[in-house]
Parts: sequence; structure tokens; C-alpha cells
Amino acid sequence: MSARPLVVGIAGGTGSGKTTVAHKLERAMPNGRCVTIDHDAYYRDQSHLPLEERAKINYDHPSSLETSLFVEQLHELRAGRAIDIPIYDFATHTRRPETRHVAPAPIIIVEGILVFTDAALREQMDIKIYVDTDADIRLMRRIRRDLEQRGRTFQSVRDQYYATVRPMHIEHVEPTKRWADLIIPEGGEHRVALDVLIGQLGRIGFGVG
Repeated sequence: MSARPLVVGIAGGTGSGKTTVAHKLERAMPNGRCVTIDHDAYYRDQSHLPLEERAKINYDHPSSLETSLFVEQLHELRAGRAIDIPIYDFATHTRRPETRHVAPAPIIIVEGILVFTDAALREQMDIKIYVDTDADIRLMRRIRRDLEQRGRTFQSVRDQYYATVRPMHIEHVEPTKRWADLIIPEGGEHRVALDVLIGQLGRIGFGVG
């Protein structure tokens, strides 16, 4: 790749719709012109702990993520070199032995609730988007996701929400709005905002201009 890739960061609270925004932007680009990397893939491996101890960790605090590895691999990708990112098992709180191979692309989307908290990560982003969605909507989306996709019980989701998710959102996620270049209400359902972003990224994704 000759030109430096455009890096788009997408942050927002749990269940805000940031993943939907990322996927819609990627799908709007031609094949091979855009890749998405989830900050969630970089949760630290907890296989050294008993399962019951793993469940007690605050996974909504920045320290639960190996962001230094994320920064390093994003730098490699921006330099035109392919990377192999971790695959995280949310049911067991461990990293799987296999990895996901990601090839360089003109547009790189990075998304996660805490992607704006680290200065070294922010510095690699050309566009920073914060997806702002009401707390009750975010909570319902999180409950559904954790029950259906992550093998959780309702009680564990509820307990985690009050113990760490809500307080960590107030302390670490909500304040990162100030770093955003754009704020999108209601995530992937905001058609006007998505159309504007797709138009902006399309000039790069389709090689125009």
C-alpha cells in the first residue's frame, strides 16, 4: 500500500450500536478496502485463574485490556504489514489458541467502549466517532447480547452491570466524548450520519479523489 491508511475510531457505551456502525461502514466499502478491529479482542487472557476468580475481574476497566498490543498491531497495519490479532472467548475469559489474520487496507476501523481512553491509540486515529445512545436502550441490548452470544445468566449480567458496567461507563467511557470529532445519536439507526460517513470514506474506499 502506497498511501497511509485512514483510521476511524468508534467508541461509545456498551450496547450503544458502535459495532453496528462499524459493520455498516465496512459493508459499504468494496471488498478488501476496509477492515475492522475490535478492542474486545485484546482482553487479557485469564486462563491462569480459576473460573470463579475470572468472573470477579472488572472487565469494564481499561486495565483489563492489553491496549499496548492493540497499539503495536495497529501501527503495523498502518505501515502496510498484516497482523494476527487475538480471538477472545467471553464464556471462559481466555484467549483461544488460534488468531485472526488481518491484511492491510486503505480504511481501518477500530471500535470498542474504551478506544478513546488511551492517548497512544487515539493518536493513530484520523476520525473519532462517539456513538451516544440512552442508557436504558444500551442495557437492554447488552442483556440480550450476553444471554444469547456469551453464555451468561441474567443474574450475572445484572450483577455486573451494577458493580462495574455502569460506574465504569460514568468514569471512563462517557468522558471520552470530548475526544470525538463526530457524535452519532442512536448508533446504526441514524441514517443521515451514516450516509455522511459513507460518503466521506467512499472517496478512499473506492479510490476516488
